[in-house]
Amino acid sequence: MSDRRRPADQPSPHSLETAARKRSRSLAALGYTKPQTYEELRAVLSSGTVHFPKRLRQVAIYLWQHPSDVALGTIAQVAAQAGVQPSTLVRFAQIFGYAGFSDFQGLFKDHMKGSWPEGRAQGSQEPAKEQSANLHFLDGMVGASQASLGRIGSSFDIDSFEKMVDHLAAAELIYVIGSKRAFPVTTYLSLTLSQQGVRNVLVDNVGSTALDQVGCIGQRDVVLAVSFSPYNSITPDLVAVARERGARIVTITDSTFSPLVKLSDTWLEVVEQDFAGFRSLAASLAVGMALVHGVVARRTG
Repeated sequence: MSDRRRPADQPSPHSLETAARKRSRSLAALGYTKPQTYEELRAVLSSGTVHFPKRLRQVAIYLWQHPSDVALGTIAQVAAQAGVQPSTLVRFAQIFGYAGFSDFQGLFKDHMKGSWPEGRAQGSQEPAKEQSANLHFLDGMVGASQASLGRIGSSFDIDSFEKMVDHLAAAELIYVIGSKRAFPVTTYLSLTLSQQGVRNVLVDNVGSTALDQVGCIGQRDVVLAVSFSPYNSITPDLVAVARERGARIVTITDSTFSPLVKLSDTWLEVVEQDFAGFRSLAASLAVGMALVHGVVARRTG
């Protein structure tokens, strides 16, 4: 009787359990076993064979970028930071064969053992009484920048970096593309390339002319694209046009879930730490400057 009274668009508990079992079976059907370490989880996520609906994809991106926050936070805190409900975290954990989020969280806790939690120290300390709120914020942003730069030292992909330098150094013309939060990075990269005598085009979309700005791109050109989550800018559309025209694509982005990854010949992962809702750009600028230096050295060497 209770099932008949339930609104047609409200699933029953049985149907929810069935859906969860189907999701778990679909993961097993892809040849994956229950991940026992954080590294195994990343391998599954980066494989590109597991496709998530919008909210679960949002969780995956957050877990990928903030493992220390996941390890140290409560389910309510992690859910709030990821912008989802706690029940969504439970669903995500169940996809990978875990009974709930607390068991799944153990992967992140084990991963963080023996290392200083990334970006946590500066966010967890209360400002001294004599310290102004502005100085506390400055300290927090400095700490976030240091954490972002520290990630480069621990997980930088040298092979991908060298491939990016090769492509850029061989380009007839470099198109630098990025919007919103990535735009300060691309603007500075374009300026620095120009100062070093490297011909480039900054696709700035002034007057909504971005598609026209890439209209003459050719097979001997290379796109240097920069994009960060949330991935809702014009950048993927512009890169897709360049790809269709035969240009090489090299990308700086912050996770394997970026829509630019599938369009790129090679890409680098650069994850920026945030503080009080503001994200650092320190690591992205450092990597970008290293690319410019590598291109100039390759061309003049």
